[in-house]
Amino acid sequence: MNVGIRCDAGARTGVGHLVRCVALAEELTGRGIGVHFLSDLGGLEWAERQLTSRGLPWHPAPYDTVGLVAAADRLRLDAVVVDSYVLPPAHSAALRASSRAVLAIVDGDLRGQEADVYVDQNLDAELLTPGLPGGATRLAGLEYALLRRAVRDLRPPAPPVSAPAHVPRVVAFFGGTDAYRAAPVAARLLIDTGVPFAATIVAATDELRAELLGLRPADGQRLDIIAPTDELPRLLSAADLVISASGTSTWELLCLGRAAALVWVVDNQILGYDRTTARGLAAGLGHLPTLRDSPPEAIDRLRELLSSPACRAELAARAWAAVDGQGCSRVADALLDAVRAVRPGR
Repeated sequence: MNVGIRCDAGARTGVGHLVRCVALAEELTGRGIGVHFLSDLGGLEWAERQLTSRGLPWHPAPYDTVGLVAAADRLRLDAVVVDSYVLPPAHSAALRASSRAVLAIVDGDLRGQEADVYVDQNLDAELLTPGLPGGATRLAGLEYALLRRAVRDLRPPAPPVSAPAHVPRVVAFFGGTDAYRAAPVAARLLIDTGVPFAATIVAATDELRAELLGLRPADGQRLDIIAPTDELPRLLSAADLVISASGTSTWELLCLGRAAALVWVVDNQILGYDRTTARGLAAGLGHLPTLRDSPPEAIDRLRELLSSPACRAELAARAWAAVDGQGCSRVADALLDAVRAVRPGR
């Protein structure tokens, strides 16, 4: 059996669609299923490495329905996973018309995509009731969160407890591109708290690295600036506090049981940010543009998180309980059921 994955990445697109599709691909290949990515990765070396390092074949993204169906024929695809905010619905419709199962990964809005299975891995998505095509299956909520194996393997057996004796370890990252330059904003907020910390900040570009290196931490504060790394899950698993954008990576932080402070950067992150912070699964710092002026309430929130192991432990416990890390298995089961329904005997 072969499955295609149609998703893209890029400086403005970001890498969230790719990361969750890679997670599903790991589950499928682990079951002996061939996986082919049909993607425009925007020239991002980190994104390309996510596929090549795992031995996942990568093909140019077809730009019309004829090319997409032709690629599916050539690769002998039994199903295609679609994860895109911009792909025209005609593409998924053409795949279904060619007698292939389609699974669409969505975030609330179905965007007109036609699919046999819809996956909305977001918090409280199960409370929504969007209209579905007849006979379609909907998998909604955090139990279907698509998490990479590198994250799942690091999930602790119990909620982590923050040690009170040491300087808190912080990791700040904002996706593979940080297109809106959030890392320096987070670093300045940390410095403005005036309390000790040891922070690892991921600089997605040389320009961001230069800006971060120009900052001057106070006594007892340390900034280590690193490039995007495949070791990020390991760094996260050892952090007392993580600062990140509210996006697909949020569910990884919950699975790892990390105390997190979230920023919403673009409009499609608002809903997840509001739900996650309202449920007490993470702390909220606010909207990125407003944080550039170092608002006192955001500084005070970070100061509390850095100074209080008990506060971090409460966040970590709620986070850990929210995501069990088995989403990929559940989604793969549903996809294979859809294939068997469309193509009996597969």
